[in-house]
Amino acid sequence: MDTIEKIKTQISENPILLYMKGSPKFPSCGFSAQASQALMNCGEPFAYVDILQNPDIRAELPKYANWPTFPQLWVEGELVGGCDIIIEMFQQGELQSLIKDTAAKHPKSEQA
Repeated sequence: MDTIEKIKTQISENPILLYMKGSPKFPSCGFSAQASQALMNCGEPFAYVDILQNPDIRAELPKYANWPTFPQLWVEGELVGGCDIIIEMFQQGELQSLIKDTAAKHPKSEQA
């Protein structure tokens, strides 16, 4: 499976997916820390991919997504955006609604 296929599979199999540097518990950059914290505060499980452990994805995803930076939040196959957008949506209460609605559509047993 090539890198683009791997990315497409990850995005299709995980309704809430964060591509980030590090992990939610041990983020490796400030932007990833803020984004994962906002997602954790929504109270629903989400999948993540540590791009530092996956240099192929780190290289290919910006071209595939047409989005140059990390983190990247994907919800139901759609790119939501990066750290600034995630934080802004969280502050306006939009992120919580999006994450809760998405989690409700996908019972926990289906999530990664």
